Amino acid sequence: MIRFEDVTITYAERPVLAHLSLEIPEGELCLVVGRTGSGKSTFLRAINGLVPHFSGGTLAGRVLVDGRDTATHPPRELADVVGFVGQDPLAGFVADNVEDELAYSMESLGLPNDVMRKRVEETLDLLGLAALRDRPLATLSGGQQQRVAIGAALTAHPRVLVLDEPTSALDPGAAEDVLAAVQRLVHDLGMTVVIAEHRLERVAQYADRALLLPQGELGEVGEVLTRSPVAPPVVRLARLAGWTPVPVSVRDARRQAASLRARLPEPATEPVRKAEPVLEARDVVVRYGEVQAVRGVSLTAGKGERIALMGRNGSGKSSLLWAVQGSGKRTSGTVAVGGTDPKALKPAERRRTVALVPQQPSDLLYLETVAEECAQADTETGRPAGTCRALLDGLVSLEPQAHPRDLSEGQKLALVLAVMLTGTPDVLLLDEPTRGLDHPAKEALAKVLHDLPTTTVLATHDVEFVAEYATRVVVMAEGEVVADGPAREVVTSSPIFAPQVSKVLGPWLTVADVEAAL
Repeated sequence: MIRFEDVTITYAERPVLAHLSLEIPEGELCLVVGRTGSGKSTFLRAINGLVPHFSGGTLAGRVLVDGRDTATHPPRELADVVGFVGQDPLAGFVADNVEDELAYSMESLGLPNDVMRKRVEETLDLLGLAALRDRPLATLSGGQQQRVAIGAALTAHPRVLVLDEPTSALDPGAAEDVLAAVQRLVHDLGMTVVIAEHRLERVAQYADRALLLPQGELGEVGEVLTRSPVAPPVVRLARLAGWTPVPVSVRDARRQAASLRARLPEPATEPVRKAEPVLEARDVVVRYGEVQAVRGVSLTAGKGERIALMGRNGSGKSSLLWAVQGSGKRTSGTVAVGGTDPKALKPAERRRTVALVPQQPSDLLYLETVAEECAQADTETGRPAGTCRALLDGLVSLEPQAHPRDLSEGQKLALVLAVMLTGTPDVLLLDEPTRGLDHPAKEALAKVLHDLPTTTVLATHDVEFVAEYATRVVVMAEGEVVADGPAREVVTSSPIFAPQVSKVLGPWLTVADVEAAL
């Protein structure tokens, strides 16, 4: 179904992919893995012709999809065969509400009205979107928008579905539902699916084969992940324990874990420390028209605390962060950071007091090069030259003259994080900070944040990052706080928010914890 014949893709004389030859047969789910910036998004965009027709650069070799050469067939001539969902779903929307967006791809293909109506209803049920059918797209959470984008690609009934970070903004339950639906399309309809995803623990168990970039190695999932620099916790646990064959699911890992479980002591209980309050939010309410996103939430954060806000998509996490930061809507309630309401501060002063990195980090990038963004951050915050660049280098390696808009989503996020951290704000608010980051980059981020004196509150669906980084977890549902306590206590008591290692080894949270105990 998909064939790459000695493909090399070059931008500004720098090859992103080199001499790539492979074949993905019909009816297979292929997982694309690799470090941030390894060419995963470029590979996916080559399948539907976005590379090189819209991206620029040079493509040597041939890419064939269902027998069509993408060099001579632009994306519009592949639309009936390939459905594509990018990292930023909002950028691909063309309609105003959910139902119209689901129908748009079918209208473009000229399908009859009765066919469109039937497929829209099927997709609403398949992805759990029925309650949102009349909602304006702009009012949806990031995760809800992501499900709509996947649904819009599915309604055209493509033979190939290409997904770039499809679960990055989804809560664990929604991610499992979406991936199970995609797997049904593969098994029941013979659809070919290609997925690039950094949260490998969610996808690996569903994949038939895995492709490692930039090497171009295509093979069995467990074998490829064993040699990959990025791997889910169960694979890293298998490396540590010497398990063979290498498991790719929690179920397979549990079958081999008995001897390892017997060697491990009980983890030490961490004492709860009372820290001086830095952030105090009282009875915060956020209402958008008739929708009450946050319902009287109170939250106190102590100095140096690392708090994870968790909960399903649409539970009010992002609305709470924006209300606390001061530039977002707050219908009622009070917020104080160091005794001052952020809403009363001027933007520059507010950023030094309480900084927020949004779900779409590119909104904060406006200069021509990475070097200029870093230099401007140093200037605005009065920090020594090179401070921002040093923080950035601790996360990812970027060319100083690269244009921020040409970076992958993970690289953009790393750049914005470095810009925001340069000012060492009293409180740092992060909305999905690990979206687009691979595991080594997330480890580096956790270390950078851990070493800062800053109080951090992050809204995330990344349970593995929470296990490695957070000291406290606050769970929200329907705009209210339903759980608040030490990270280990909250996540291990939940089958949804528990990390992979705890599902295999009980109270242990991370591979690093297990390695230290052994």
